[in-house]
Amino acid sequence: MDYFVQNFQVFLLIMVRMFTMFSVAPMFSSGVIPFRIRAITAFYITVSIFPMVANYIGKIPESMFDYVLMIGSEALIGLLIGFLMSIIFASFQLAARFFSFQMALGIAEVIDPFSEVGITIVGQLWTLMGLMIFIAIQGPQLMIVATYDSYKAVRLFNIISDSKTMFEALTSSFVAMFVIALKLSFPILATLFVLAVTLGMLAKAAPQMNIFMLGLPIQIGVGFIVMIMVIGAIVLGMSNALTGAIDNLMRFINALGK
Repeated sequence: MDYFVQNFQVFLLIMVRMFTMFSVAPMFSSGVIPFRIRAITAFYITVSIFPMVANYIGKIPESMFDYVLMIGSEALIGLLIGFLMSIIFASFQLAARFFSFQMALGIAEVIDPFSEVGITIVGQLWTLMGLMIFIAIQGPQLMIVATYDSYKAVRLFNIISDSKTMFEALTSSFVAMFVIALKLSFPILATLFVLAVTLGMLAKAAPQMNIFMLGLPIQIGVGFIVMIMVIGAIVLGMSNALTGAIDNLMRFINALGK
C-alpha cells in the first residue's frame, strides 16, 4: 500500500486513462452500469497493471498546471480509445435506420439503454446482436488489453502533438461507419426498393386499390423475411466490423507511439 501512496500521482494518471475509456467504450459506458461500478472496475484494473506500466508514464512535473495538462492528455487518450470502438455500434444503428423507414418502422422508436438515445426497434435489435458478438469475440478484454498497450506505446502529449494521426483516425472511423452501415443494410434496402417500385406500378395499373394500406404490412413482412434470410451474413459482417475496429485501434495506438 505504501508503494501506491508514494506513487499516487502516477497512479492517478494511469487510472484517468482507464476510467475515461470505460466512460465511452461499448457496453462499459451503458447507463445500466452504475458510475460506481465503472470507477471500481477502473480502480482495480489500474492496481493490477500499475507495476508494469508505471515506468512508462515518465517524470511527474512539479508544476500543478503541467500536471493538470498531463491528466487532460491521459483523459483524451482514453476517450479516443473508447470512441473509436463505440462508433462501430453507431454504424449498426445507422444501418437499421436506413431500412426501418422503408419498412414503415421509422416512427416506432425506443430508448436504447446503452447509448441512452432514441433508436428504431430494429436498431435496438441490431445493437443487442452487435453487443453479443462483441462479447463473443472477447471485445471487452481486447479493449482493456489495447488500453494497457497504449501506456507503453503512447507517451503523454503525443496525442496532442500528433494531431494529424488523430484526425486521420477519426476521419477514417466516420467513413467506415457509413460504409459498414451501407454494406449491412444493402440486401434489405435493395429488396424494399424493388418492392416499392412494384407497389408503385400496381398503384398506377389499379388506381382503385388502396396500395398504401396494403403496402404497409407487405413492407414490414418482406423486410423481416429478408432480414431472417440474410441473418448469417449480417452476423458475419458485424463480427468482421468489430474485429476490424479492434485491429484499427491497435494500429492507431502504434502510430501514435512512433
